Amino acid sequence: HNGDVKLAGTLTTPEGPGPFAALVLITGSGQQDRDETVAGHRPFLVISDALTRAGYAVLRVDDRGVGGSGGNYATATYDDMSADVLAGVRFLADRPEIDPDRIGLFGHSEGGFLAPLVAQQAPDEIAFAVLMAGPAVTGEEVLIAQNQLILAQAGATPADIEAQVAYLRELVALLREGDEDGARELVTTRLTEAAATLPPEQRPTPEQIAEIAASTLVELRRVALYDPAPALSALHVPVLAFFGGTDLQVPPAQSEPAMTALLADNPDATVRTLPGLNHLMQPSATGNPGEYGSIETTVAPEVLDLVVGWLQERF
Repeated sequence: HNGDVKLAGTLTTPEGPGPFAALVLITGSGQQDRDETVAGHRPFLVISDALTRAGYAVLRVDDRGVGGSGGNYATATYDDMSADVLAGVRFLADRPEIDPDRIGLFGHSEGGFLAPLVAQQAPDEIAFAVLMAGPAVTGEEVLIAQNQLILAQAGATPADIEAQVAYLRELVALLREGDEDGARELVTTRLTEAAATLPPEQRPTPEQIAEIAASTLVELRRVALYDPAPALSALHVPVLAFFGGTDLQVPPAQSEPAMTALLADNPDATVRTLPGLNHLMQPSATGNPGEYGSIETTVAPEVLDLVVGWLQERF
């Protein structure tokens, strides 16, 4: 429980009496179930299985409003989300099979924003953090870079890319100023213009466009305005941060140097980029999000080996 919100999840524990070191998994952006199901893959299920077989307890939880969890995802702030994670940490700490001094966080993508924030808010309760494709620059910078890379790979013209970047910057500026009506109008206009280029039978209705605009703004309010630098700089527990070399959603060329700089004062920080892996840590030469579902591997074995090896050296 986090206040009035009841969260549902799965706790897996190794064989034996314990007490075990444990991890709370934190999903990426969007409404995610406990397995972080995406494109037919369940990466958090695979990661949980590998970690539990290696001797670690793992708690993975449905996001607010997803699966068995209550609460409203659309209205949740980062403070709400970090409190949900901390509720999971405290749930583990109260269990006899868990060692309360060895509870850490594993955050993927936006979860990599949240994990350091939780550790900053409750430094005495978090023993370590693993950040998988966790951005180390502002959400706005990440969005700009991923749009540039994905559009360029799709063959968009420089003018089209420049127009998309200008649109994103204008939208983020409106959100930063608190102009919700202006932001909604801008997104709706953009979506309506895009819909007009589709065949009539494929065009969304005005109601559908309004729904898409609303969900877009829900994500942008949180992600685009967030700066992870203060929480990362304050992170003095052991940290493993790693990126996929072909990731187009959290580009390593942008976040790896920033992560290294922000963790420079941390006595036990490991920052790595793994070549040939995409945002989900699948083997991919292009990193294109459209390929996630067609790649057979859910999580590359070298990722699981890296995380397990790093943990076993310390916990």
